[in-house]
Amino acid sequence: MSSNAIEIRGLRKTYRGSKGQPEKQALKGIDLDIPQGSVFGLLGPNGAGKSTLINILAGLVVKTAGQVTIWGFDQDVNPRQSRASIGVMPQELNLDAFFTPRAALDVQAGLYAVPKSQRRTDEILKLIGLEDKADAYARTLSGGMRRRLLLGKALVHAPHILVLDEPTAGVDIELRQMLWTNIRKLNDEGMTIILTTHYLEEAEEMCDEIAIINQGEVVARDSKTNLVNRIDAKTMVIHAEETVTTLPEAPGITVETRPDGAVALSYHAHQTSAEQVLAAVRDAGISIRDVKTEEADLEDVFLELTRS
Repeated sequence: MSSNAIEIRGLRKTYRGSKGQPEKQALKGIDLDIPQGSVFGLLGPNGAGKSTLINILAGLVVKTAGQVTIWGFDQDVNPRQSRASIGVMPQELNLDAFFTPRAALDVQAGLYAVPKSQRRTDEILKLIGLEDKADAYARTLSGGMRRRLLLGKALVHAPHILVLDEPTAGVDIELRQMLWTNIRKLNDEGMTIILTTHYLEEAEEMCDEIAIINQGEVVARDSKTNLVNRIDAKTMVIHAEETVTTLPEAPGITVETRPDGAVALSYHAHQTSAEQVLAAVRDAGISIRDVKTEEADLEDVFLELTRS
């Protein structure tokens, strides 16, 4: 078996136009490898094709062309095994209001043909913090509890791969922390995690590698460190001992005064060194009281790569 949990080659999806509208190419030949045991971020703006890709992986959408291999199983050759290898926590709260959490997990396990002797209902209820609500109707659960139950449903068949589609959208801080604690635990046990989120700070904190999709194409795929290093823009923020009357000037440096009186000097590290920036500050007669640097983060990379 490959060291990749998922391998995608030439994946295309075209939706037929309705009422005279042209066809819509949602995916335009995606090639993507997701390593086993990783926490992999799948990022992109609304309409980029993320949901279509996830739905194809889950077997909910039929691809137009290409090959998808999940945990070594070709989706076209071994559809049952490939689907059994993946669990999806959807963004939408698709729960039966009259099922209890215990019943919902048992039914989901039955759909995956998990024998009763192998079901882990109580273990999963404990993991997602719903032990005390195990026999309450789903309609009585809070929004955060319902989202936890979605995670539990995705885990009933012990998948090798867990897909989290916007898992923390609209949830409070406590639930978010609990969710990430559980996800780290599952990943430490060997589960591959695929995360889609619009909270880029979450992706930067949680993910080992990240792919950015825009307009149906993978525009970047690398470790988060390498992605951030693509943008070598830095800003040195100087707080002076006295009011600055003469701004520094030097090639390759952009200078602005901030509302708090600080002087911000922006530059590209591959063109200009920090020593050259400080020399320009000294040449302007500025006495430094405090200095800090600001560097690009994942949000800067995301905006640059997805800007139309």
